[in-house]
Amino acid sequence: MSSASDLFPAPAPAAPLAERLRPRSVDEVLGQRHLLAPGKPLRLAFDSRKPHSMILWGPPGTGKTTLARLMAQAFDAEFIALSAVFSGVKDIRDAVQMAEATLASSGRHTLLFVDEVHRFNKAQQDAFLPYVERGLVTFIGATTENPSFEVNSALLSRATVYVLESLSEEDLGALLERTGLQVDAEARARLVGFADGDARRLLNAVENLQNAKPQGAIDAAFVESTLAKNLRRFDKGGEQFYDQISALHKSVRGSDPDASLYWLVRMLDGGADPLYLARRIVRMAVEDIGLADPRALQIALDATQTYERLGSPEGELALAEAVIYLACAAKSNAVYNAYNAARAFVAEDGTRPVPLHIRNAPTKLMQSLGYGKDYRYAHDEADAFAAGESYLPEGMPAVEWYKPTERGLELRIREKLEELRRRNAEARRTVK
Repeated sequence: MSSASDLFPAPAPAAPLAERLRPRSVDEVLGQRHLLAPGKPLRLAFDSRKPHSMILWGPPGTGKTTLARLMAQAFDAEFIALSAVFSGVKDIRDAVQMAEATLASSGRHTLLFVDEVHRFNKAQQDAFLPYVERGLVTFIGATTENPSFEVNSALLSRATVYVLESLSEEDLGALLERTGLQVDAEARARLVGFADGDARRLLNAVENLQNAKPQGAIDAAFVESTLAKNLRRFDKGGEQFYDQISALHKSVRGSDPDASLYWLVRMLDGGADPLYLARRIVRMAVEDIGLADPRALQIALDATQTYERLGSPEGELALAEAVIYLACAAKSNAVYNAYNAARAFVAEDGTRPVPLHIRNAPTKLMQSLGYGKDYRYAHDEADAFAAGESYLPEGMPAVEWYKPTERGLELRIREKLEELRRRNAEARRTVK
């Protein structure tokens, strides 16, 4: 006897817009012209119908899954998809068994697609190796993280890495037209900006707008009121985070206040911890400015304290002030270089004893052993400088790790050190 559910089956849920508009051929793919244009690497793979293992590296919503599905279709291969978020070694083994069964029954090859492959640990990634080497499966991994850091070298050596790029405004505009959504020019610009290069994000936004207003054209005000405020794409622990902090640091070092401000605001807009940025700004002050302008460090520290007192958003202005000052300040990495040179020397050198004349002598025993004997108190000498005196361990070669630049305050420091070194050399010649 048939049940009610057999007589009146529940309708299948409608597929999301992103799935309904997924390209059915490589010619429908938007973006990635550097890989898919005639004569480019992935186009050649499609045209030759010769699959090879690869890793697709790029931001979200750039077509990694779509390309994998299209390859399976073009190569007439069985398509098995795994997500590293939900899968483990058992799922990998099950997929391999399915691939073996498919090959035995139909002679068809299997394309094994692993989404977010960077989330698999080393042992899980190693589980693919024997089957990739045997040619049982064509492995395609998708990742938003740099494969150099997140994919083990054995798997990386067996796969070609292709870098996918965020979709351009032109590509996103073309995708918006495919949805059929009626929007004015300003609303279109808002939607494209909201998507931030991510096709899936754009399609999800369009679907939300269609659900909220099934009929009629949509203006910018409706876009703003319907879509909740979203931050720019930004992974606080991922490569984009480190790329952006690198861009901020290099813009400051390069004395470009506008670029420095841009990257600071981008990171704040993306959700970076302002106190993390404050710590990095302090680091910039000591690494790239140093004694060329000692005020830079104080301004960076003051900005940190100001943010700690005011919080967001008021305190962020202090960080902006510090970044602009640092970008405009005279630059020197002389302290940074001197410190690194001294640290490298000490790491390789032996433990040299402190010279007797500059040892501390708080007791009569120490004094009787010669501690502090013949020490010259600099303040009692001309210009508070004991010309010819040595403060390094005996037998240690002469060093000049700190080499001031001719910029900012360091120019005056350089001139003074040159004079002091001249007086030292003269005093030592006299003693000899």
